[in-house]
Amino acid sequence: MANIGKNIRRLRNSKHMTQDDLAEKLFVSRQTVSNYETGVSLR
Repeated sequence: MANIGKNIRRLRNSKHMTQDDLAEKLFVSRQTVSNYETGVSLR
């Protein structure tokens, strides 16, 4: 997992947010958030 993905997951968890919650705030899909966190996608 890329460092940015680790940071996204850590910060999301510290705010007690689900991937769905974060995706809604970023106007992206839950799968996109998952891809960011796992390093599959960085865009």
